[in-house]
Amino acid sequence: MSETDPRRRLFSFYLVPEFTLLAFSSALEALRLANAAVGFEAYAWRFVSEKGKSVRSSCGLDLAAHASLAEERAMLTGRARPTMAIVCGGMNVRSHRSRAAATWLRECRRRGVALASLCTGSDVLAEAGLLDGRRCTIHWENLPDFTERFPAVEVSAGVYEIDGDVYSCAGGSASFDMMLHLIAQDFGEAVVSRICEQALVERVRAPSVRQRLPLRAQLGTSDPAILAAVELMQANMLEPLPLPELAARVGVSIRQVERLFRREMGRSPARYYLELRLERAHHLLSQSALPIIEIAVACGFLAGSHFWHAYRKVYGCTPKQTRIASQSGRPASPPRTRPARAQTADRPVMSELI
Repeated sequence: MSETDPRRRLFSFYLVPEFTLLAFSSALEALRLANAAVGFEAYAWRFVSEKGKSVRSSCGLDLAAHASLAEERAMLTGRARPTMAIVCGGMNVRSHRSRAAATWLRECRRRGVALASLCTGSDVLAEAGLLDGRRCTIHWENLPDFTERFPAVEVSAGVYEIDGDVYSCAGGSASFDMMLHLIAQDFGEAVVSRICEQALVERVRAPSVRQRLPLRAQLGTSDPAILAAVELMQANMLEPLPLPELAARVGVSIRQVERLFRREMGRSPARYYLELRLERAHHLLSQSALPIIEIAVACGFLAGSHFWHAYRKVYGCTPKQTRIASQSGRPASPPRTRPARAQTADRPVMSELI
């Protein structure tokens, strides 16, 4: 195999602080196993950080970098130019923004270098303006915030997406699936099968496979009316559907949908719908910087006071306390118990919703 073989690729892994080790190592191991399967170094890689120093992953493991972003930019004009630049994201990705990284990624695009993202790396690509009009994915916890901030990006809930020369995956073991797709394009399914045998992987997931468990598994029910109703609820958070319309779309009576939810879910459909909206609000509070009042509206609450009271009743703390706790990296704790008289007059002040 010659040095100019088109199947030889060089990957530059840009490590964002607090990157997810599982997503990174899954991608890297797929390449290593591919080299072993084909019998030569088809794939090479180097690790990049902003200043060329080691980077700490979300689990606390430090990884040494081979190059800085400045050195990587210099390599774009020479023989050491990478085939693909991969952004390795993880926790608190928005707090690790880098103008140097955005500049490097844009230059990669101009020079024909393919782009990829692992976990929350899509956020970095989108901030650099490199995903407008493109299809991508991101970890499900970050989906609500991502769709709110980047309306020009077509985002899916699949485990990975490939749109031309832009690759993205939701992180975790999905990195392995995405890289195996690339390896299959280069060397065929037989090589991928050998890799899976070595890695004890039963199958390679398709991009369309959803990140989260199917509703049937999540809810613990196979009732078609329940499944259809919950799908409609999930798709209509901004403007919640009235119960009569929900029942009509599902094809059952109001009384029947009430009975089914109480039997299968242990609560009324209205209560379940409210909990779904509050769960989305909780993710937005923890994963985004959107103003709290905008989060309330995005989750179907027209009155800030209604959102405040409903959220506190379910989560044991206020929306603002959740936001502060997520920024400090500590779990939100329930507020101190107040005297009964004070609780009856308890109303959120405007600062709680800003």
